[in-house]
Amino acid sequence: MGLFKSIKGIFKKNKEEVEDSVYDSGLTKTRDSFVSRLSSLSLHHKKIDEDYFEELEDILIMADIGVNTVMKLISKIKDRVKKEKIENPDDLKEIIVDELFIVYVNDDIISSKINYNDKGMTVILFVGVNGTGKTTTIGKLANSEKQSGKKVMMIAADTFRAGAINQLWEWSRKVGCEFFSKDEGSDPASVIYEGLDKAMEDKMDIVLIDTAGRLQNKVNLMKELEKINKVIGSKIDGAPHETLLVLDATTGQNGISQAKNFKEITNITGLVLSKMDGTAKGGIVLAIKEELGIPVKYIGLGEKIDDLRKFDIEKYIYSLFKDMM
Repeated sequence: MGLFKSIKGIFKKNKEEVEDSVYDSGLTKTRDSFVSRLSSLSLHHKKIDEDYFEELEDILIMADIGVNTVMKLISKIKDRVKKEKIENPDDLKEIIVDELFIVYVNDDIISSKINYNDKGMTVILFVGVNGTGKTTTIGKLANSEKQSGKKVMMIAADTFRAGAINQLWEWSRKVGCEFFSKDEGSDPASVIYEGLDKAMEDKMDIVLIDTAGRLQNKVNLMKELEKINKVIGSKIDGAPHETLLVLDATTGQNGISQAKNFKEITNITGLVLSKMDGTAKGGIVLAIKEELGIPVKYIGLGEKIDDLRKFDIEKYIYSLFKDMM
């Protein structure tokens, strides 16, 4: 039965464990589009036949799950229908949810936890193309860490995009955390070098570093990130402790292409899916796991300062599929 019992278990849990108002409201578009179409399949089809599976295939592809993953899913669902002798489309709802999330949690559960440095200052490096919400994500994460009692510094190493330094500085003022920058056009590695010196002097707990996302010239970006990683590693052993790629969830498969490109350039340890509240295509979470094998560590579920959430697969499942189960 795969994860059938586990999926059911999520819905039988104490609601306080899985309910989260930010998840719930942030995933409204996905629930109203993708999930409602899944839920209504049994209304359009009185039996499980090829027409049923064709419509299911269309729904899954439209949800940005990715064609290859969808083909595998359909094959697995067909096998279970045959093996378990299922005839009523209503009885397939839970199996579809089950198989969708086997894709994510299968045998190799990948951790969404942040790798904090238990021996001192934690350094988190952010990468991503312009317009993905990288700076906003840094600001929201800084706020979250500060609210938990940590001393936080932002380092503005995106020195080439006009306004990037000022944008991050504005976030530091809003959050009330430390900030380090140099003049626009400065060498990013030198900014980070001096910024880390200041962070260590001031005994910071968390340092969040913004970088440029000029993916147009991959060779130059790779050299820049190699230099940055070398500088960070020379200052703090084992750092950066996380390299998070920020992707705009509304860009769907284009975002996955960006992730593949960045994965070729540097070691990505986790993803942040921004603007999840703006998309009806929640399947991108599954596509990322299947195609990239990189964990989603945070999701942006709204515009408020506290709408960035650590990715929690159980809350995600519950918020999306609570009306189907």
